[in-house]
Amino acid sequence: MPDGLLEAVSAVAAEVGAMAHASWRGDFKYWDKTPGSPVCDIDLAADALLRERLMALDPEAGWLSEETVDSADRLNCVRVWVVDPIDGTRDYVRGREGWAVSIALVEGGRPMIGVLDAPARGEHWRAQAGRGATRNGEPIRASQRIALPGARVPADVLPRPDGDLVMVGKPNSIALRIAMVGADEADLLATLRWGHEWDIAAAALIAQEAGATVTDALGRPLRYNSTKGEQFGVLATAPAIHAEAVDRLSDRAARAIIR
Repeated sequence: MPDGLLEAVSAVAAEVGAMAHASWRGDFKYWDKTPGSPVCDIDLAADALLRERLMALDPEAGWLSEETVDSADRLNCVRVWVVDPIDGTRDYVRGREGWAVSIALVEGGRPMIGVLDAPARGEHWRAQAGRGATRNGEPIRASQRIALPGARVPADVLPRPDGDLVMVGKPNSIALRIAMVGADEADLLATLRWGHEWDIAAAALIAQEAGATVTDALGRPLRYNSTKGEQFGVLATAPAIHAEAVDRLSDRAARAIIR
């Protein structure tokens, strides 16, 4: 990985974050791509700026973004940019703070660089494989919790079987919810559905570099730049409770994966 690449990607994230933040709570157009899945013209402007800036940094990398029509060409690339121009668009269009620009550079199926810029929250997260993770320049470390009961979960509501867990504030951005596990602001984040790699690639690296354990919903390693650009859920936890969380969720995950 070239020296200075993390700094350069970080600067791009901050530039695009500032651009999006300037229009947040302002005048912009938005619509539903599918029912319940909003997109706005700032998403598209952010995507265009990200592509221009990031492809200038690594022109040989492929491209996988929520707001760009996918191309199978990326599957032949050693590296691929995996980005979500605004993760948490629902919060963005509602004037809430829980959104972020998400950028990962994946090489050989693994994120090597991950950056989240969340200007409405005053947060800039970054990580490089093997070099730890920071928020606003300060190192972060995941929770050392050893018991699943009482674990903090970013959620609005908990299923009945999980009534022994503790809800904490939930930003709409799943990337920020994963990063919370890395920053010891949550102990557990789980989704039990097929989701897109651009939602999780950067944040998963940040959480892992902070010491969290991050897998798919079945406890399997995550691999990126897949054919469909999807993973079956994500499970980010304090390391000591990961196996217990996989066990608790296994029946629900098995039912969900075959739907």
